[in-house]
Amino acid sequence: MRSYLVALIIVACFSTLHAQNDPAAKKIIETFGNKVKSAKGITASFVINSITSKGRAAGSKALSLSMKGEQYVLKQGKTEIICDGKSVYNFDGNKTITKSSVEETNQTLSPQKLLAGSYDKDFSYKLISSKGAMNEIEMKPLDKRKNFVQVNIFFDKVSGNLTKATILDKSNNITELKVRNINLATVLSENLFLFNKAKYPKDVELLD
Repeated sequence: MRSYLVALIIVACFSTLHAQNDPAAKKIIETFGNKVKSAKGITASFVINSITSKGRAAGSKALSLSMKGEQYVLKQGKTEIICDGKSVYNFDGNKTITKSSVEETNQTLSPQKLLAGSYDKDFSYKLISSKGAMNEIEMKPLDKRKNFVQVNIFFDKVSGNLTKATILDKSNNITELKVRNINLATVLSENLFLFNKAKYPKDVELLD
C-alpha cells in the first residue's frame, strides 16, 4: 500500500483563503468539498499507477475507500488501513499492524484532505488548465517537510466530482490516482471503523 500512502497518507472545513490562492480554483474545490462534507457516508474505488522518475510504469493497484466524517477504511488486496478518527491502524497484509495517532500522520495526505481538503491551511493552489472536460488544479504544500512536493487534482466540469490526482514525491516519482467510481450517499455502520484485532491472524503483532 506504499504507493497509496504516498498519495493519500482519497474532512476539515476550509479556513480563510490565503492571498496566494486562486479564487477560481477555490470555487471548484469547494463545490466538490461541500458534497463530501455533507455526505453521511462515502464509498469509492480507485486505480493507482506508479511511475518512476525515469517515466517507467512501476505497477498498478486497485484500492477501495469507505469514509464517514473523520473515519475511513482503505483496502488494497490483503492490506488495510483503519482510522477511527483518533488512531490509525495499518495492517501490512501479513503479521504486523502499526498503530499511530492521527496527529502523527499529519505529514501525509489523508482521504479527508484529498476529497474535502484543508487546502487553505496546507497548500498554495491555482487553476492551471480548463481544457477539454476537466479543470486541473496545481497544489504545492506550504510545509516543505511533506513527503510530496506537488499534487495536481482534476475535476469533471459537468459533475464537479474529483476524477484524478497525480502526486509528485521528492524523488520525482509519480503516483497517479484515478477515481473509478464514487458514491456520496452510502449508509455505513459505525462498527466498520472500529479496530478489532480478533479479525486478523492470531499471530499478528500490534506495534504502537
